[in-house]
Amino acid sequence: MPNLENLRKQAKQYLRWHRERHHPVAAVLRAALPRFKDQTDRAILDAPFTLGDAQTLVARQNGFSDWQALVSGAAGMTPSPERTTTGPVLGGAEPVLYVTDFAASLAFFTQSLGFAVDFTYGEPPYYGVVARDSARLCLRLVNEPVFVGDVRARAELLSAAIPLESAAAIKQLFLDYQAAGVSFHLPLKTQPWGARNFILRDPDGNLILFAAPAE
Repeated sequence: MPNLENLRKQAKQYLRWHRERHHPVAAVLRAALPRFKDQTDRAILDAPFTLGDAQTLVARQNGFSDWQALVSGAAGMTPSPERTTTGPVLGGAEPVLYVTDFAASLAFFTQSLGFAVDFTYGEPPYYGVVARDSARLCLRLVNEPVFVGDVRARAELLSAAIPLESAAAIKQLFLDYQAAGVSFHLPLKTQPWGARNFILRDPDGNLILFAAPAE
């Protein structure tokens, strides 16, 4: 388990995210705090959220009922050099992007974003996977709207989030995509919660977040 100072910083980060109305944090709160269980993202971001709430969130993420239990438990713990996994291990996730022109989407991801085609299925193709390093995205052809109007842009509904290892790496990737003429929903920016990220828009309006540590 991280040391208490890092856990305190995590709690403050969640508090900042909520104040900044950072939509992905709503899903985290809904999953960890019972009072948010059945609420929408907007209701969660509109609701009062204190540092104490953020500390409770961090405590529950680390297997404790509340912050005091975490503090007491952490004080009596000694670092373990190795942790044995007893349950199933997830191998990763492959987000599905809905596209209206399969060939055009393949061209965008391979020619503009540097992905390679892993496979396609159908005759003509209507499903496939593109990959770059450890990132894999599924493309699924659809013939009718999946989202209503401009809700994705207005609510910043992400279709995928891809992490990078450093601020230098994400800056280079952003410059590469900028040079390729990629459309951005959000340019490269350092966020108040300590992340460096940008969001690009594919030809179908799918929003893809790329994020890295700010330092």
